[in-house]
Amino acid sequence: MHNVIRTDRLKHLCGQPIVQNRIVGGTTASEGQWPWQVLVEYITGDVMYLCGGSLIADSWVLSAGHCFPSHVASGYTLYMGRFYLYQSSKFQQTRSVSKFFVYPGYQSAEQGKDVTLVQLSSPVTFTDYILPICLPSPNVSFSEGLMCWVTGWGTTTENGNVSQTLQEVEVPIVSRTTCSSMYVTGGVGLIIILSLCLFFSIQGDSGGPLVCKMSNNTWVQAGIVSFGPGCARPGLPGVYVQVTDYSRWIQSKVPQVQLYSKTGRNVTNWVDGWILLCLSVVFLQLLLPQ
Repeated sequence: MHNVIRTDRLKHLCGQPIVQNRIVGGTTASEGQWPWQVLVEYITGDVMYLCGGSLIADSWVLSAGHCFPSHVASGYTLYMGRFYLYQSSKFQQTRSVSKFFVYPGYQSAEQGKDVTLVQLSSPVTFTDYILPICLPSPNVSFSEGLMCWVTGWGTTTENGNVSQTLQEVEVPIVSRTTCSSMYVTGGVGLIIILSLCLFFSIQGDSGGPLVCKMSNNTWVQAGIVSFGPGCARPGLPGVYVQVTDYSRWIQSKVPQVQLYSKTGRNVTNWVDGWILLCLSVVFLQLLLPQ
């Protein structure tokens, strides 16, 4: 049984799923396989908007700025541990929104800074099916060609119907230079700055996580689904917010978030981060000619 509430030690783990079941060769995820996945629901009048998000601490969710058209907390519902899109899961926990932090200067997804932090109305309880993802320290890089995973309830075919169960797609990372040139030659006239690009995405999964397996089998969120011209459209990759560019801002708002560093350990507070930074500066000074 995997629905047993875990001990308090899980409050200090990130990027380490407990449930390891995998459907080989398919795009349908297994329940509990991506325990940081969040479903964001926003209802206004007769219209319902759906987005993805990622659990980064017991009271905090990371998502895209354009997933929150209204900055009034009422109307939003967030589901953790959810597997079915329109059907409750016995493992899910539901929360409303306490407050938002939209990244300063955000105007639209295409102009960048498409990042929002959401504080839940109350902390979730970590279980086998609900666990946080690690975020990367600024010094972590995700090289071109690295295979990572995108998850959500969108469609894997352009203009197709949304999926009833959580989907997963393995995708390669594309460099910013390559991505920018593709959008220019594709007639979009968009220069990609401070973003990650992938040759495939799940259409309709804005705000959801792009995660990569790093050393020690730790999963780290490399990107946030931002925008794209369609689903796997030839020559035009999807664009994702690069989380490393916002790690320090996120940590300033959510001190308990766990950052994955190059050394493979988690930097959980500003003190550790500044120690690493200071050591790097001192080392560089020693190398410079006097």
